[in-house]
Amino acid sequence: MEKFIVKYFHLIRTIIAVLIGIVISVLIIFIISKNPGFSLKSFFLGPLLSKGRFGNFIETASPIILCGLAISIPFQAEQFNIGAEGALFIGAAVGTAFAVSTHMPAILHITTVLLIAGITGAIWGFIPGILKAKWNTDELVISLMMNYVAYFLGLYLINYHFRDKSAGFLVSYELPKTAWLAQFVPGTRIHLGIIISFAFAILTYYFLYHTTRGYEIRTTGINKNFARFGGINVFMVIVLSQVLGGFLAGIGGMTEVMGLHRRFNWQLSPGYGWDGVVVAIIGRNNPIYIIFAALFLSYLRTGGQIMNLLSDIPSEMVVAIQSIIILLITAEAFLERFKYRITIREAKRKEAIDEPNN
Repeated sequence: MEKFIVKYFHLIRTIIAVLIGIVISVLIIFIISKNPGFSLKSFFLGPLLSKGRFGNFIETASPIILCGLAISIPFQAEQFNIGAEGALFIGAAVGTAFAVSTHMPAILHITTVLLIAGITGAIWGFIPGILKAKWNTDELVISLMMNYVAYFLGLYLINYHFRDKSAGFLVSYELPKTAWLAQFVPGTRIHLGIIISFAFAILTYYFLYHTTRGYEIRTTGINKNFARFGGINVFMVIVLSQVLGGFLAGIGGMTEVMGLHRRFNWQLSPGYGWDGVVVAIIGRNNPIYIIFAALFLSYLRTGGQIMNLLSDIPSEMVVAIQSIIILLITAEAFLERFKYRITIREAKRKEAIDEPNN
């Protein structure tokens, strides 16, 4: 048991942090709500009580998973890039412009549009990557500033060149049906984007943990000097991690447009890139854990919206829960003393077993 705890300590700590966050949220709801039982039911069970709400929970998770993956790869290389939001926005804008300007068979059109969006996001990730690798600029500042550039550049592209003036509000032309991602669950808007996000999570996991490049990225993140001494091209690793992150974020934005809205209708940044930072932290940058972290966050978001609509509790409660969970997960000292005691006990147990043999 103790060996199991030591091996999976970070996962156990994450689960405990999540549970503590939920317990605190329940206490707060009991304190401020006039009908806490109904509020809790709306929050925790709301997404499961109707097909449409369950669909909202699943469809929201799709871009969050891809943005979590987009953040996790640079994080694995110890590159604090928070540019997924910008790569998502500009990737979706350019992908939309390409989609409404071209006509192809459905499979080819969908693939090409996603590729264009991904390449656009990759170019957006390349800029902070090359600046960091070549001149050691701060990738946090560069990627943050580039989010604003992506936002206004994307709005300019859509509103001045691809705006549907007959729609009555600021949206792009509708995508041709050959560029739609099918919604495959009747009564919901669950679309193929969720399948694409799961597929990329598995591919990202395989890349990071079963390929040479993935090993180089992880080694660089653990100790850059050791990686350089071991012959790893750290320059290439820094750039590659940022490019791959941007590529995934661009695809994440485009799947949302192709599967849900069928036209670019964002006039405000959707925030999925920031959600990606949250789920990457909760998932410890592990692509498989990120799937569950994204589903968890999406469930909280959907439950929070339902609670906000049906009860007297504001949806900002979800933000408070997020903040508590992230604080506990990122607090290195949280449960560290417990881990230390378990490790010492396990070492003494092994020593006691080995002594008779000697």
